[in-house]
Amino acid sequence: MVKHYRVGLDEKYEVTKRWSLSDLRMIDGKEADTDNPFFDLHFKKVYSLEAYSCASKYSFARTVSRLNHVYLKKDLHMVNFDSTYINDDSIWSSNNKDCLVLMRICFYAFNLVCLSLCPLPL
Repeated sequence: MVKHYRVGLDEKYEVTKRWSLSDLRMIDGKEADTDNPFFDLHFKKVYSLEAYSCASKYSFARTVSRLNHVYLKKDLHMVNFDSTYINDDSIWSSNNKDCLVLMRICFYAFNLVCLSLCPLPL
């Protein structure tokens, strides 16, 4: 875990905690249906964390999942995440998955705008 703070015009980063990937039992994304940057890491103790954004939370989860797959090959539980953005075998899979969350939000927003402009039958 890295703490970020500013001193004058300088930005400082300080490592406050370190964990081993082999000790990680589960990642809980809290709410898969909302744009929420909060998540929990379950070790012997549960740590509640906040990412910079929802996209960075998913990026972190994908990175941890990939590292686990490559190095440990253990069953890592990931709950309350939209699997569309986590798994490589999904239809939305691409090299730049951070844009996928934004693309899907834009798609839904566009649909809402189109629906709001449609005239209602009397």
